[in-house]
Amino acid sequence: MSHNSERVKIGAERAPHRSLLYADGFADWEIERPWVGVVNSYNAIIPGHNHLGALAQAVKYGIYASGGLPIEFPTIGVCDGIAMNHRGMKYSLPSRELVKDTIEVMTEAHGFDALVMITNCDKIIPGMAMSALELNIPTIVLSGGPMLPGDYRGRRADLNTIFEGVGKRIAGTMTDDELSLMERSVCPTCGSCAGMFTANTMNCVLEALGLALPGNGTIPAVYSERIRLAKEAGRAIMRLIEKNIRPRDIVTKTAIDNAIAVDVALGGSTNTCLHIPAIAHCAGFDIPLSHIDEISRKTPHICSMSPAGKNFIVDLHSAGGIPAVMSRLAEKNLVSMTPVTATGKTVGENLADLGGAPVRDDEVIRPLSNPFHAEGGLAVLYGNIAPLGAVVKQSAVLPEMMRHEGPALVFDGEDAAYRAISSGAIKKGCVVVIINEGPKGGPGMREMLQPTSTLAGLGLDSSVALLTDGRFSGASRGASIGHISPEAATGGPIGLVRDGDIIEIDIPERKIHLRVSGEELSRRAAEPRPALKETGSQFLERYREFVTSGAEGAVLEKR
Repeated sequence: MSHNSERVKIGAERAPHRSLLYADGFADWEIERPWVGVVNSYNAIIPGHNHLGALAQAVKYGIYASGGLPIEFPTIGVCDGIAMNHRGMKYSLPSRELVKDTIEVMTEAHGFDALVMITNCDKIIPGMAMSALELNIPTIVLSGGPMLPGDYRGRRADLNTIFEGVGKRIAGTMTDDELSLMERSVCPTCGSCAGMFTANTMNCVLEALGLALPGNGTIPAVYSERIRLAKEAGRAIMRLIEKNIRPRDIVTKTAIDNAIAVDVALGGSTNTCLHIPAIAHCAGFDIPLSHIDEISRKTPHICSMSPAGKNFIVDLHSAGGIPAVMSRLAEKNLVSMTPVTATGKTVGENLADLGGAPVRDDEVIRPLSNPFHAEGGLAVLYGNIAPLGAVVKQSAVLPEMMRHEGPALVFDGEDAAYRAISSGAIKKGCVVVIINEGPKGGPGMREMLQPTSTLAGLGLDSSVALLTDGRFSGASRGASIGHISPEAATGGPIGLVRDGDIIEIDIPERKIHLRVSGEELSRRAAEPRPALKETGSQFLERYREFVTSGAEGAVLEKR
């Protein structure tokens, strides 16, 4: 195959270019090799990134040993946990598009022939996958791996534990000293937070999708096995170059269905309902929310992971990881064995190479005949408040909240809602409605872990539902229904809800209904709509102008 780098390095007219490469210290025989961009999203504030330098070095060893020239470059990344519950979260989802764009700029400007993308954390992972699909040169995504769980007074814990601890402190059931001990205990190592939150969900999804190697989603960050995987990624990318296997050969509709099935079997984050459609969009086809719900209805929930269950990613890894989940789902043809993957082999061939990928712990990855829930972890609800859909992690909802009705308490934005929650103003039975937090309204569709975890810490997750046109953290649990589309800022009916309106929620029947007459809703819709809040940011204003709805993956319009 011809190489992109040939336009940079071949011919007399490229003598100036080669002189700059010599200045980099590259020899002729190195320059002649295929150029593999090693995209390292490392920064010093994200705990999932502390060790990415070592992984990048290992990737480069693998590339170099296999005949390629590794050339490392960076991209940006936001830590959602540190950005949570303040203005910073407005920048998290928009950063996904920046990650995608910065990789495109570096790749096209310098003529890389292939890419290994080293990532961790929520928006960087899908941003890299989106870029891979748009550039469509041989690419492998490598995660930094999950954090190990912490230990708080003999009980395993993770980041969600401390967020719920804040609610307990507000409720008076935890002292300042106990909270201080907890905050020092729950995040003991580098890596993406230890539960099945968004980062780990997406790392598992990319493994199931085939853009990452087996083990990508679950090998803990601190295991030497992760270094070995990085070296293998360097070797594997050279095989993909040789075979000319590109991301759009890997990410087919069948592969997307595999990824969705694994996601819902794991009980993964609702954020995948943004990221999987966005990845598919970059591959050239659409995945509507209804399709995700269709797969979830027929795929049992077989892994009960934190925040809703007792197990952590390290437990899933010990039980056989994503290959074992896929082999179990294959027992009833819930995943396909035919898609090609980053190994250069099909899903079925990968599982065969792992001895059939047997499950090593039936309590972590349950048999299909004995699932935690008969349906998968995600549900998409529709009704007069959400004509284009709303998303809930049904596997993290208590049984008594699967059906609920109650009076609305409406808040304009997360900050107002959190003040009410933390002050004790939320009573049992109500439905908290947070508007103007959608992709345009926020802007940026803020992730709201603090309100959900504080409600849980206050013991209200068994009696209070929370609805929003924004979104929730993968660490959220409870009747937290997000992505309500259309959003309030574009005239969506969620913006017409008033305090005291009765809202009916029926998750098994996939219904969400505002018990207000059509005539009254029309009257309210005719009232002047408040202007969108000023952002004070040219970047966020540009994002607001071009972003689509949550039901479309919050991708940017193509013009």
